[in-house]
Amino acid sequence: MSESKRRIFSMLDADGDGVISQAEYFARVDRVAAAMRRPAGDPLVVAARAAHAEVWWHMDANRDLRVTFEEYSAWAGHDTFEESCRPALRSLFDIADADADGRLNRDEFTRLRAAMGNAELDIDSAFDALDTDRDGAVDREAYLLGIRDFLTTGVSAMAGVYGSGRPAHEALPAH
Repeated sequence: MSESKRRIFSMLDADGDGVISQAEYFARVDRVAAAMRRPAGDPLVVAARAAHAEVWWHMDANRDLRVTFEEYSAWAGHDTFEESCRPALRSLFDIADADADGRLNRDEFTRLRAAMGNAELDIDSAFDALDTDRDGAVDREAYLLGIRDFLTTGVSAMAGVYGSGRPAHEALPAH
């Protein structure tokens, strides 16, 4: 599980200096909004900023406007995901969901994940794994569960976009 946390932390630490600055964390909302061509005043963008502010203040335990891996690792987990990460990630999904149908097509998914800093070469495999009914779309709940599972277990259809871990279909059998 710590490897999956390390991969997510590395994605959030955009400049690679070993800490997530407040500016780096909030910039992901702006990058997703720009990728989806939504203006700063769009209600979905405003809601995403508010959801990310809530996460930030929980993550930054010592209130120094920087989150170390130790702070992130101690904070991140199943309960944390459900309480604060889910609303923040749902808000980014909603920005990307152009027709507001609760589903992302391949283009929307690709633009969202690329804007969030994921390896573009693995985005297609994550999309294919999450599109379980093969209808050409990933629904919001499957997307959020994929991220939660990667964070909490390291095994998920989303593993490839973080560049580490095993996709769910390649999980090792339990011993």
